[in-house]
Amino acid sequence: MKAVTDADFATEVLASDKPVLVDFWAEWCGPCRMVAPILEEISAAHGDKLDIVKLNIDENPKVPAKFGVLQIPTMNVYKGGEVVKQIMGAKPKAALLRDLAEFL
Repeated sequence: MKAVTDADFATEVLASDKPVLVDFWAEWCGPCRMVAPILEEISAAHGDKLDIVKLNIDENPKVPAKFGVLQIPTMNVYKGGEVVKQIMGAKPKAALLRDLAEFL
């Protein structure tokens, strides 16, 4: 999965033609590490319909602050430059697929 930063967030996420799920995470976050391989699988299976990217909140504090991300893992789906879905906390693959069904 691709990593995005404060610097390229607008270009990579907000200006994207298709929905983009942004995984807000940090190295020290255990639940973030649990959800990462699940997001990799979803990205591999559904990358034609939904882009999935990661944003490290410790290295890139501006975007999480702008979008009110207060806990991690938080996964926001952006479409047309707007947040259209927010998923908070680590979930099993089946639950994530249900949450993302409208985009897949």
